[in-house]
Amino acid sequence: MIPGKENTGKSTSSQTEKVGSFAFFDVEHFIRRLIRNWYWFALMAALGYAISWVYSKYYAQRIYASNLSLSISNNTASYFTPNQSINFIWGQNGNQDGIYLKKMLLSRSHNEYLVKQLDLFINYSTKGLIKQTYLDKYDSPVFLEVDKNHKQQVNYTITLIPKGGDRYEVILPEEGESTSLYSYVTESFNTVSPYPRPANKVISLNEWYVSPNLKFKLVKNPQPTPIKLDNILLTLSTVNQTVNDLVSTIGVDFDKEINTIMIISKSGYNLNGTVNFLNTSVDELQKKRLIDRNTVDKNTESYLFDNLSKIRKKLDSSAQVLNHMKVSEGLYDIKDRDEKALERIKDLESKKAELLTRINSLNNIRNTLASQNLDRMISMNAAGIEDGIFSATVSELKALYLKRRELALIYTPNSEPMREINRLINEARGNSTGSIRNYYNTYLNEIAKIDRQIADESVDLVAYPEKERKYLDAERGYNMIEATYNTLLAKQNETQIRVATNKSDITVIDPAKNLGQGPIAPDVQRTKYSIIGGLLLLPLLIIGISEALDNRIRNIKELLQATRIPLLGVIGKNTHDNNLTVLEQPRSSISEAFRGIRANLRFLHKEDNKSKVILLTSSVGGEGKTYISINIASVLGLSGKKTILLGMDLRKPKIFGDFKIDNKYGISNYLTGEVEMDKIINQTKIPNLHVATSGPIPPNPSELLMSERNVEFIQDLKEIYDYIVIDSPPVGLVADPFELMKYADASIYVVRHEYTEKYMLKMITEKYQNQEVQNLGLVYNDYQHQQGYGYGYGYGYGYGYGYFDEDKNYQEPTLIKVRNKLRKLFGRS
Repeated sequence: MIPGKENTGKSTSSQTEKVGSFAFFDVEHFIRRLIRNWYWFALMAALGYAISWVYSKYYAQRIYASNLSLSISNNTASYFTPNQSINFIWGQNGNQDGIYLKKMLLSRSHNEYLVKQLDLFINYSTKGLIKQTYLDKYDSPVFLEVDKNHKQQVNYTITLIPKGGDRYEVILPEEGESTSLYSYVTESFNTVSPYPRPANKVISLNEWYVSPNLKFKLVKNPQPTPIKLDNILLTLSTVNQTVNDLVSTIGVDFDKEINTIMIISKSGYNLNGTVNFLNTSVDELQKKRLIDRNTVDKNTESYLFDNLSKIRKKLDSSAQVLNHMKVSEGLYDIKDRDEKALERIKDLESKKAELLTRINSLNNIRNTLASQNLDRMISMNAAGIEDGIFSATVSELKALYLKRRELALIYTPNSEPMREINRLINEARGNSTGSIRNYYNTYLNEIAKIDRQIADESVDLVAYPEKERKYLDAERGYNMIEATYNTLLAKQNETQIRVATNKSDITVIDPAKNLGQGPIAPDVQRTKYSIIGGLLLLPLLIIGISEALDNRIRNIKELLQATRIPLLGVIGKNTHDNNLTVLEQPRSSISEAFRGIRANLRFLHKEDNKSKVILLTSSVGGEGKTYISINIASVLGLSGKKTILLGMDLRKPKIFGDFKIDNKYGISNYLTGEVEMDKIINQTKIPNLHVATSGPIPPNPSELLMSERNVEFIQDLKEIYDYIVIDSPPVGLVADPFELMKYADASIYVVRHEYTEKYMLKMITEKYQNQEVQNLGLVYNDYQHQQGYGYGYGYGYGYGYGYFDEDKNYQEPTLIKVRNKLRKLFGRS
């Protein structure tokens, strides 16, 4: 049975839904194409490896990082060196000192100090044939020392070429001189008059190079450099730009187990540069914090000494009053006095005296903030407070005051920079005074509470005689002054101990070192795999897109499932010089395939002795319809059946060329009545095979083929021949074949492998399923098991359009036009 024949007839609803539906993407064919194009993937992989190697060696700027760990002691506190504090008011604890120190390390003031102190605004590098490598300052044999009083051009490359004997040639860019020059004193740009390009010059060490836009000299590096450099590139940056770039490369983290241990990291293009910066940064911070700590503690010691002197005088005076009352009044002891109540009152008044001492200290701190002379600030410890956040605020305020004094030398009071710095100062001052106000309120509330408790305890003292009450009041006054004195004395002892034992509260655990650490970025391996993967994805993407855009038939099983039209046979690729395969290669596999089609034809028509009309058509030209017609007619003729092959594709005559027949007279001449039938019938090498060619192209081929004379012509031939094979026009281009099918006993629809478009089969499939066309079978042409792309046809109609002469001005639909251009781009025929 012919494959698919059992599916003819009425279709079920589910079958009908699937008819004409092809898969959007043929995965199997896609995989075969990938395997067949393996060499592209090998080429892309090799190209990707080469690109990644060149990138890694010559272009990738490696970024290094070094770490430093330090410990923060927690036994002291001040505004500029706060410790791990316990907040007096709210009882909260946390690593306030660590947070402050982190803020300090990332602060503009600290890093600006380092930039100016270490000349970090000078960038060193060297350039090879392709790649530029960044250097640490100490990798260079010479240092650049700029005259900060001279205006300099920033972001302007200065090239030094060693000339031997501590002499260097200064080479400046051919262009790029700017009239906007930077002042390292005012940290601002100034416009100067235009000037000619400064000349290149050879200078010695410590010799000034002077030009309108530069002034510098070279100083010898005291340390020997292991690398000999052919050139040194120097670039100046602004202080602000350098600080911003610097801060963005610094990271500060706390140890997860011990939060007073900090881990500071610095990334950069040069490992030595990151190591030197970290060690220098922490060293400078240690020095600064020790100076600040000593300043605050000495201020506190002086403040406590002055207050102790004043309280001592009050204490002496109070003692004299108390002694006078004892002597003059003889009150050494009071009978029946409530010692427990008096003791409680004494304790409460001692607490009140301590709170009053703290309020006095807060007054001093507040007055110092108002005076803007923060160098006279005392420690918050004197007020019984340890607040790292407040200390950080005061430290920030001190830096802002210093910055304002610098800006005042440059800008007018109403300028934008001055207004901005004043805004920041007011904000910081508001934060600090707000904290003091909170402490004030807390202390005053505590004092009010103590006063109420004292009043409650003093109710029974009213019953004492007046003389005894005076003595008790004098005694309570003495006790309160004595408590104040003792509080100040204790604070003085603490402060004196701190001054005597002061040292930096930062202890470096592990300094930054160059241990040959590898770069942290870029990830060369990841980049390599990304480049290789991206290039491998390119052919995969191209093949995938072309596969998705390719709508051609290439799967026989899918063809049968989608059309449900019986398959008569499969014809392989024709490698013969012409279309006469059966006649000239009767023993070939292709000839055998045509014999199989001849055998399967009996399933499409009734087995009787009447003459049979077999019509062949296809979707468009180039699918091998004429080739199939010639060879089916040949196998029928060779089988002893009297057969005639009719070339009824009047628009594209072809059969005559293969049989070497003169096409002067043909079917078109007969249908117009010019000649008789015997004039157009030609003999062939096969006795039982005759051929009637198309003849000259007529102006009205459709009318001729659908004329009554053509019907009579076929009926007359049926009286003479056993088989009439009609090579009709493509059904996808003209409607003629559908009219001729009415007179055919069997119709053959030719589908060419990887040529016929899937959508072209929709019309014939619908007509077949609706039983408008009967006795129809498929022939699958040009099939290759290896899925090749050459078709081996030396003829053809083209791809479909341009079949008629009238098609010269045919405009393709936009989507088809885009698809064809993409196919051409991807190299698909």
